[in-house]
Amino acid sequence: MKFTYILLLLAVSFISCKDDKGIVRSLPEVEEHNNTLKYAEGFKISTFNDRKTLEITKAWPKAEKKYTYLLLTKEQASKITYNAADYDGVIITPVTKAVVTSTTHIPALELLNVETSLIGFPGTDYVSSEKTRQLIDNGKIRELGKNEGINTEVLLELNPDVVVGFGVDGVNKTFEVIKKAGIPVIYNGDWVEGSALAKAEWIKFFGVLFNKEKEADSIFNNIEKEYLTAKDLAKKAKINPTVLSGAMHKDVWYLPNGSSAEAQFLKDANVNYLWSETTGNGSLALSFEVVLDKAKDAEFWLSPSYYGSMEQLEKANALYSNFKAFKTKNIYTFANTTGASGGVLYYELGTARPDLVLKDLIKITHPELLGDYEPYFFKKLK
Repeated sequence: MKFTYILLLLAVSFISCKDDKGIVRSLPEVEEHNNTLKYAEGFKISTFNDRKTLEITKAWPKAEKKYTYLLLTKEQASKITYNAADYDGVIITPVTKAVVTSTTHIPALELLNVETSLIGFPGTDYVSSEKTRQLIDNGKIRELGKNEGINTEVLLELNPDVVVGFGVDGVNKTFEVIKKAGIPVIYNGDWVEGSALAKAEWIKFFGVLFNKEKEADSIFNNIEKEYLTAKDLAKKAKINPTVLSGAMHKDVWYLPNGSSAEAQFLKDANVNYLWSETTGNGSLALSFEVVLDKAKDAEFWLSPSYYGSMEQLEKANALYSNFKAFKTKNIYTFANTTGASGGVLYYELGTARPDLVLKDLIKITHPELLGDYEPYFFKKLK
């Protein structure tokens, strides 16, 4: 019986081999996820047998579409066969000519030492960094108009390897024109992330585009370490002072909701943000009376919109003088820290360097903890 069973197995094997004659079988493609992200949720980097893909999972709030980009070296592009229709773009790495569309993208390029790859930007006057400003002044970076109306004629003439854009709702006719010309457009959703460290981790997005993943990991790890060290230091504060934020726009006072990244900064700085318990998307929109009733005696007032002086603030609304923070001149803003052409540095560098933002807030609200540290972004309103 046992001998008969063995013969049957051999017969089946022989028939199978005979049927497979002439068929070349390859090992199944092994998928290896190279996702080392700790905080960011809006993108994913994966490796498939040395082929990399970059997936944007949340390009804008409530985004349902996911974008997948195939990343190939020049050598791979000449050898590997692929179906371009399976991807939202194919990008040859390392990128040597890039267009970015937000000032928040520029610090990542500089931290990775690839800022010379930037050849075009919409709204160059908003750029604050001295290194990139010098490139602009020397004619190395072309002006592309405004984000909502990029000069596609100039951009197509520049013929970048990639355009790094951002989307609010997925509707952008300019990007469609660029994509039809064969230039990949990739969405950067750093601004959608819910925490400061998650936003900063998008440097790894740029790292994979420029084949500088190890450098990006190292840079982020240092930023994370500095941030968490500062957060632990803030816990040693004996008091957590009350904090007010924002200002009036027309008849509405806008201020961060308690689940926002801005409120997270305040929590990590160990202060009592008076609206820390609120949740939701976007800013809180309150009346002046509601804010005054709750924050009249707040010890600090941070980020009072775009106002650059006490005089401007009082001129805009004399009722601001009713707040204790106004009377004690404990109002701090980042609006006065600008580049040579007037761009606000916080809007450019703050996303990439949350450790500096947190240290600023700790120095302002717990000055005894950071000794000789000088705030980088925030300055007292004069």
